[in-house]
Amino acid sequence: MTTTAERTAPGRRARLKFVLVLGGLTAFGPLSIDMYLPALPRMAQDLHAADATVQLTLSAFIVGLALGQLVLGPLSDSLGRRRPLLAGLALYVVGSVLCAVSPDAWLLVAARLVQSLGAAAGIVIARATVRDLFSGTAMTKFFSTLMLVSGLAPILAPLLGGQLLNWTSWRGVFVVLTAFGALLLAVVAFFLPEPSPVRSPLRLGQVMRTYARLALDRSFAGYALASGLLFASMFAYISGSSFALQGVYGLSPQAYSVVFGVNGVGIVLAGQLNGRLAGRVPERVLLLSGLLLGVFGGASVLVSVLFRAPLVVLLVSLFLLVSSIGLVMPNASSLALASHARSAGAASALLGVLQFVVGAVATPLVGLGGPGTALPMAATMAGFAVLALAAFLVLAREVTPATPDPPS
Repeated sequence: MTTTAERTAPGRRARLKFVLVLGGLTAFGPLSIDMYLPALPRMAQDLHAADATVQLTLSAFIVGLALGQLVLGPLSDSLGRRRPLLAGLALYVVGSVLCAVSPDAWLLVAARLVQSLGAAAGIVIARATVRDLFSGTAMTKFFSTLMLVSGLAPILAPLLGGQLLNWTSWRGVFVVLTAFGALLLAVVAFFLPEPSPVRSPLRLGQVMRTYARLALDRSFAGYALASGLLFASMFAYISGSSFALQGVYGLSPQAYSVVFGVNGVGIVLAGQLNGRLAGRVPERVLLLSGLLLGVFGGASVLVSVLFRAPLVVLLVSLFLLVSSIGLVMPNASSLALASHARSAGAASALLGVLQFVVGAVATPLVGLGGPGTALPMAATMAGFAVLALAAFLVLAREVTPATPDPPS
């Protein structure tokens, strides 16, 4: 990716404002998913519901995130970013209030779906807004900065949720999420100008053609699949590591929390390293380096499990694979969006949806061997890392950032 065609980047104060606002929008997903996890058992007791029913609140949220991005991405290409974002934030606040006052589990599932549709606006429009404001190396650097939020939010959210439960009920967690959504709604309303002057027709046929064009774009597909497939390795780690490390390797819950936190810090550090190297090293080279690190980490995890290596070897291998996300995601996002300024919302939506869809496929594979083995988790992580590298090598090719979308 060349950098000669970069647009003028915002000044330092404006950049800090965008980091705070877009970082808050990026945190919607991790905060809304992870903050209430420590309260799930208590929720089941209070609502007199089965554990499986309460767990549907998580499934409903993930489904809503995927569907919401598919709708709101193209909508923001047509109406601009502000109006769909403000509507989404308002919907998030309403959904959070409904979660806090839900009298039974099934109404809570429905409220979580409403909440997730609003959260989808923050995630998809934040990524599209980065494309509106930056290009070339500046875009990659900004995505790397946002990895601070993407890496820290999953670490801090469960800890914050657990602390909240010390002095309030699970309903109080959703009250805090309501306040967070209301704060962002006010900030966006008063301090975030419309970043996208480009408008595309809002017609179903045109939207479907845009999605088809993006899916058939080899470079976009390569970058999107590379990030989505490696993100599936991350999903496998999130869904399987607690059972593997505690049930198979005997870590205490406290020790596991430390391991989970250290790996999250690895994502942050890799993202900041990527930001420093962007502009000195081509984004494709950085992306390839991250994918190779992911494959090496995944293979090391698999070998560690197969040959019963000492626990420290497995932990280092997990750290390498998880940290590779910090190199892959900023570069893959920047490269995928580079040639799609007019349809940045739709392109952002496909990037986000692919991560959740492929991750949803990876998650059940982790449990195939039962609770007594870490092999399914290790094989899933290694396999998806290899597929991510293959998608990049086969499909992705270098493009010129200034190449515009075809006329609508």
